[in-house]
Amino acid sequence: MTRAIVDRASFDRARAGDEQAFRELTDPYRGELRLHCYRILGSLTDAEDTLQETLLAAWRGLPGVTSPGSLRAWLYRIATTRCLNGLRAARRRRPPEPVPPFDPPLPSRRSDTTWLQPYPDILLTDLAETAPGPEERYEAKETVQLAFVAALQHLPPRQAAALVLRDVLGYTLAEVAAMLETTNTAAKGALQRARATLDRHRHTVHEEHPPALAPEHDLSQRFAEALTGDDIDGVVALLTDRAWLAMPPAPHEYHGAEAIAAFLRASAAWRGGRHLRLVPTHANRQPAFGCYITRSGEDTADAAGIIVLTLAKGRIRGMTRFLDTGLHPPLRAPRDAIRPGSQLGRVSQSHAVSCLIEGGTVSLNLARFNDIWGLGEQHAPLWWTGGVGQAVPSRLRLRRT
Repeated sequence: MTRAIVDRASFDRARAGDEQAFRELTDPYRGELRLHCYRILGSLTDAEDTLQETLLAAWRGLPGVTSPGSLRAWLYRIATTRCLNGLRAARRRRPPEPVPPFDPPLPSRRSDTTWLQPYPDILLTDLAETAPGPEERYEAKETVQLAFVAALQHLPPRQAAALVLRDVLGYTLAEVAAMLETTNTAAKGALQRARATLDRHRHTVHEEHPPALAPEHDLSQRFAEALTGDDIDGVVALLTDRAWLAMPPAPHEYHGAEAIAAFLRASAAWRGGRHLRLVPTHANRQPAFGCYITRSGEDTADAAGIIVLTLAKGRIRGMTRFLDTGLHPPLRAPRDAIRPGSQLGRVSQSHAVSCLIEGGTVSLNLARFNDIWGLGEQHAPLWWTGGVGQAVPSRLRLRRT
C-alpha cells in the first residue's frame, strides 16, 4: 500500500471543521497509528483507546496545522505523546490476576507485563511496509511479533518510543527528538540504550536450536494434534530447549520443557474427561488458535482463551495463552460456545472463512483464500470432532463461494 496523498482541498475543509473531510483525511492513518500505539503499550485495548484520544486531539488541533505534508508526522507525534502521557500518569491498567481453577506447579518466574495482548492479523491487512532506519535493525515481520512487543514493555517508555519511531518507522533522529520534545542528544542517548537492551534480549531468545522439524503449517498442525489429544510428550517434542509458556493476564511463566510439561499435565488432570478444541487463526503474524474446552459429557465447547505460537527454525519457542475470552472476536474466533451444527463465522483474517460444524465434520465456504497454511486451495486444517474424547485433525474440503 502506498502512502496516502493528502488532498489540499480536503485538508482545508477539515481544518475548517468539516467532519467528513477529517475522516477522509485521517482514515488512511488509523491502522498504522493503532499499531504504533500497540507496540508501545502492548495492549490492543489500550491501543484502541489511545487511538481514539489521538484522533480527538487531532480534530481539535488541526486548525493549527498549515501544511498537508506534515500531517502524518504530526499524527504520530500526538499518538506518541498520548501513549507516554498514559504511561507517565500510571494509568497502565493492570488486569486483575486470575485465580487458577487448580493448584498449578510453582512457576519458573512471574511476569510483570500481564497486560500483554495479541494483535489480530486482520488489522495488519493493507498496512504500508514502512521502511526501518538505515541500519535495518529489524525485519518488518519481527516488529509486530509478540516477542518484540513484549521486549518493548521492559524499556522505559521514552526509550521504547524512540526506538519505534527511529528503527521501525524510519523517522530521522531530528524528527524523533521533535516528536519527543527533547534534544537530539537526549533522543540519541535514549535510542542507544534501547537498542542495547533489545539486542541483549534478541541474543537471549535466539538461542541455538535442535534441527528444524517442519514448516510453519505442519508444525502448527502437529502442535494442535498433540495438545487436543493431551499428548504432553508430543507437545514437548516440538519445543526448543529454552521454550516458554506464558498466560497473560496471569503472571505465571514456565520455562523449559520440564516446567511446561508439568503445567500441561496438571491442566489436563484438572479437565478430567473434558477436552481442548482449537480453531486456527493468526495474530502478530504468528500462528494462533481460539481455544475451547468441552463440557463434561457433551460435544459443546466453551471459549477458553487464545493461544499464540512463537516459532523459531521449525520448532516452537514460545506458547502464549491469553486467558481473556474477550479477545476472541477481534481474532475472528467465536466467543460463544461451539458445538456440532454451530456457525463459527470468520476464523482467520487471510481466509475470510465461514465454517459450519455438522456432526463432527466441518464444511468451509471461502470468500477469499490466501494459502496461509501451505495446503493448497483444496484443503485447510481445523481441529474438531463430534465425538467426546476424540481429537482427530481433519483435512477439509473447501468450496469457493
